[in-house]
Amino acid sequence: MTFSFLFLSFIFISCTTTRRSIAIEEGWELLGETKVNFVRDVDLIDVSSKHQFIALRFKVEGKDVRLHELKVHFDNGDKLDPAIDLVILAGTESRIIELAREGRTIDRIEFKYRTTGSVLEGRANVLVFGQRYNPGY
Repeated sequence: MTFSFLFLSFIFISCTTTRRSIAIEEGWELLGETKVNFVRDVDLIDVSSKHQFIALRFKVEGKDVRLHELKVHFDNGDKLDPAIDLVILAGTESRIIELAREGRTIDRIEFKYRTTGSVLEGRANVLVFGQRYNPGY
């Protein structure tokens, strides 16, 4: 009886989901996320959304990250390469990075970064949010 209870408990616990919920402000959309890799300091997020966006914001979880280069590639082939050098503390968000008042459809986002600490202390998770264009405002 005890063995059966322990076995069923183990099965139940191992089958529960590990998904997490992310609160997203109205008007913003999660464009992608990536685990920071200590070996490679460049990441590329392919954006599948067909919405138009007017701004970006980064959120960092786990470890501090220094974002020192950003390239936003738009669906029409244009590229935005703003001068940027931000330190984003773990558990916080970057400042809002303006794209265009009229809204642009993003194809992909490329960014270079450095993370703090060592690989033994864990890796940072970087989430990229886009503020949707609303022509009514």
